[in-house]
Amino acid sequence: MPPPPTARAKLLESFVRILIEQGERAATLEAVAADAGVSKGGLLYHFGSKDALVEGLVARLDRLVAEDVELMAAAPEGAVEYYVRTSVFADTPLDRAIVAVFRLSQGANARAQQAARGMQDQWLRTLREQVPDEATARAVLLLGDGLYYNAALTGGHATVTEAQLDALVERVRLMVAAHAAN
Repeated sequence: MPPPPTARAKLLESFVRILIEQGERAATLEAVAADAGVSKGGLLYHFGSKDALVEGLVARLDRLVAEDVELMAAAPEGAVEYYVRTSVFADTPLDRAIVAVFRLSQGANARAQQAARGMQDQWLRTLREQVPDEATARAVLLLGDGLYYNAALTGGHATVTEAQLDALVERVRLMVAAHAAN
């Protein structure tokens, strides 16, 4: 049985949950502490301010994206297919961190906006290792964004069937091959 999450991890998860379910305005220090079952003093011990909570969330996102980029680069099916297939919201820790950071980014949080751009830059660099054409690699990135956005519109419910995803992957393969031949 895995050990229970640390207070710091519980606080970050509460911050993520409140951001996703209620938005940035509701994610006060008091609300995060109450959701995590920790006193406000306990929260302030781990995170001295809301900005510190944002930094903790960004650090979590950075770690999860780095892990994803490693998987993407090593994927036997290739980075492009991996990226497209994993661009469907599956309520993973990475998905939840992305949505939470995007919620902050929509509220004009400069640190969250910087983190979101950095995340996309890492994925684009990894795609570019397989797809030398910038425009094609960017098209793949935007296709993944679209799949993710589509799932977000429906509360994370799958709106693309496995057969449809297979067909999209095949189209992307053809697009990449066509631009690689030029």
